Amino acid sequence: MMRSFLSSGIHYQLLQDSEDRMFGAPAQREVSDGFAPTRRPYWITSATLRSRATTITSSVPKKSSNFPVKFEDMYGFTVEGNIDDVNVLNEVRERVREQGKVWWDLEASKGANWYLQPQISWNGEGISVASLKLSKLANTITLKRLIRKGIPPVLRPKVWLSVSGAAKKRSTVPESYYDDLIKATEGKITAATRQIDHDLPRTFPSHPWLDSPEGQASLRRVLVGYSFRDSDVGYCQGLNYVAALLLLVMKTEEDAFWLLAVLLENVLVNDCYTDNLSGCHVEQRVFRDLLAKKCPRIAAHLEAMEFDVSLVATEWFLCLFSKSLPSETTLRVWDVLFNEGAKVLFHVALAFFKMKEEELLQAHQIGEVMDILQTTTHHLYDPDELLRVAFEKIGSMTTNTITKERKKQEPAVMAELDQRLRRLNMLKTNE
Repeated sequence: MMRSFLSSGIHYQLLQDSEDRMFGAPAQREVSDGFAPTRRPYWITSATLRSRATTITSSVPKKSSNFPVKFEDMYGFTVEGNIDDVNVLNEVRERVREQGKVWWDLEASKGANWYLQPQISWNGEGISVASLKLSKLANTITLKRLIRKGIPPVLRPKVWLSVSGAAKKRSTVPESYYDDLIKATEGKITAATRQIDHDLPRTFPSHPWLDSPEGQASLRRVLVGYSFRDSDVGYCQGLNYVAALLLLVMKTEEDAFWLLAVLLENVLVNDCYTDNLSGCHVEQRVFRDLLAKKCPRIAAHLEAMEFDVSLVATEWFLCLFSKSLPSETTLRVWDVLFNEGAKVLFHVALAFFKMKEEELLQAHQIGEVMDILQTTTHHLYDPDELLRVAFEKIGSMTTNTITKERKKQEPAVMAELDQRLRRLNMLKTNE
């Protein structure tokens, strides 16, 4: 379907089909709305999806590059940007098409689903190659490079399930596990379910499916199901955004559920989403120290301003950038996150500061810093630029290094949280 927009004599077109977005977007399913993720998988050929594209063309002259526009991205989000953003997004999507050809060529030479074979685990200093065949090592190195350049959207569900360990985690329980869990939670009310019900309408309200009764019911089942799977986590604000985006990518509730499970249980730091958010507090302290090491000028400038980086970084880490970055950029970050682990969050968060170093050094008010970072993330339609800075400009950060930093910070965090709890108890006693 072609939609034309006329404004101030400027004409541009948005080529858009709600069922034919760029390859990898939701296709016709076993439900009537043709968009909603289902609790059962559906199948569609990669050839069909490779042929699909969302292209935004513009005849707006360069001097009008800041002219505001709205368009729909490949996952159904309404995007507010300018003509420069549109041009960047078109270039990125063309690179995605080209990158997709590399994956298809490798499928032809290495065999279908070669990337689903057991992968070599990446440890803190590199990879363990003892007794491994050269072909397997080569596949693992190739896969890491490919994933950093982006997984073709149509392959994302399968690749994420494999490299994250979610498929292996699911294989340890009966096939009916998710359905049984959902049935067991029906009609039950807990503090977690009440908070989930409160947050559902606020979860990407501009997205047509997520704002629909079907979308909210699907998201609710995933979140409530996990809250019963892990009562220590239950539900924490932020998980609604993560689960919602997982649903749009994975297409089925069960796949989204297992990706959420592997994130909370294996990929991210422990206790990041528990009641006291102790894990998140630890991550913020680690991030602050890494900022001082990787971007010392910025860190010193912000410290002199008494700017607390957790003002922006807390949401980044809890929502995994899903509320800050455009969805297509967020998913490129998640490609690497599922394959390489939580260190990726630090690389990306540091990259925001590195990319705007000179502007931040000129800022002298906390509000200016906030505006710079929010504007930067909102318009980051080029994930290649972001990831290049994150991994080439920031430098190496091994998982072992970050683990050591976490252990160093944990005692201070736990002492602060314990002191805060004692103060709250004293206030309650005095009431």
